[in-house]
Amino acid sequence: MTTSLWIRDPLAILAEDAEGGVVVQGGRIVELVRAGRQPIRPVDGVFDASGHVVLPGLVNAHHHFFQTLTRAFPPALNKALFPWLRTMLPVWQHLEPGMVSAAARLAMAELLLSGCTTAADHHYLFTPALQDAVDLEVEAARSLGLRVTLCRGSIDHSEADGGLAPVAVTERRGHILEHTQALLERYNEPGDGAMVRIAVAPCTPFEASTALMRDSAALARRYEAPLHTHLAETEQETQYCLECFGQRPVEYLEELGWLGPDLWLAHGVHLDDTEVRRLGARGVGVCHCPSSNAVLGSGLCRVPELERAGCPVGLGVDGSSSNDASNLAQEARQAFLTQRLAYGAEGVDHLDALRWATEGGARCLGRRDIGRIAEGLCADLALFRLDTEPRFSGHADPIAALVLCGAHRADRVMVNGQWAVADGQLVNADLGEIMSAHARAARRLQALAL
Repeated sequence: MTTSLWIRDPLAILAEDAEGGVVVQGGRIVELVRAGRQPIRPVDGVFDASGHVVLPGLVNAHHHFFQTLTRAFPPALNKALFPWLRTMLPVWQHLEPGMVSAAARLAMAELLLSGCTTAADHHYLFTPALQDAVDLEVEAARSLGLRVTLCRGSIDHSEADGGLAPVAVTERRGHILEHTQALLERYNEPGDGAMVRIAVAPCTPFEASTALMRDSAALARRYEAPLHTHLAETEQETQYCLECFGQRPVEYLEELGWLGPDLWLAHGVHLDDTEVRRLGARGVGVCHCPSSNAVLGSGLCRVPELERAGCPVGLGVDGSSSNDASNLAQEARQAFLTQRLAYGAEGVDHLDALRWATEGGARCLGRRDIGRIAEGLCADLALFRLDTEPRFSGHADPIAALVLCGAHRADRVMVNGQWAVADGQLVNADLGEIMSAHARAARRLQALAL
């Protein structure tokens, strides 16, 4: 028998019939406790949550961990996506294994402290000196206790082929597929409760050849793995697809056999009505990245319309070179505010933003075992205090206050039934050491690039 813990009498909880808290055991939520009740079964321990708002663990459905090394990078400031990529890709080609490890640990630490329990990272930069990036991310996730979907990204279309990437960060299609298959066989965990999953993820339609896109989808389906890419982030991308393929981005993916419920897309900003309906009919997920889309001036995702069409919609912090933060609680507020600008005060509420940050992100990743507080699901929880910062003083609705007043740091975070954050501090690592190593790595990368 494993130890059971009653997280008792929370100030508020984002779950029905659980006002008395939840009992967790063996990495699962085994009981929801109604208000004023005791757990049905005896428990081994009690955590007093009367000062905490309890949410399902937040789910970050799109990130680029390595980009934490180039935040607020002067040569890339005030640029739209394509010129921004042309500036940054030559910098990132100097990545080294130690840099990737430091960046992953820093990004994961920042996410955990914001209440995030599951993160999807899209690493697409591989060079002869950097073949073990995903292995390093697995190591970091296991050490910090974060649940991850690691996307083996790929680029085989360089500047010489009409793309944006330097030749130094492109790979042969055969090698990409072989390496991706090896990662799937080495790390991808099947079934509920998985702590590490691998996704197949060519970077973008303008940086991956048609053959690579088609073969990647076939590989993902053969291993029943998730499929991921960037799509419809800017109008320039749409124009590129029309010029090169004679099709809009969604038409192009459909022709290649990509569309299905095992696919989730990053951004989805520039979709027309037909594309929204087509993605919804096929159950394709869309990860909304509001801060990155705002920084790069890319536009606004049509989130309510995508959801009405049938698309799961999640949230992603995207890369820290186009967001400059890896904080999913902040991202939920950003999504709430920007979507209200488009759809009005009655069209979007705080519960929508929290759904995108939890269940929506889980569904994008093809997971039904996380993202909600319910019996039988994984014990992934984020607990926030509202009595430690002036921003919350005077609130009347604790759950609404998290979004409206701007929660940004969790007090407690549980992943798979284990505390990963306690009293606002990482349990499994020293944040100061992570930050010091990260700062050294960032200085080295920027020195090599400049």
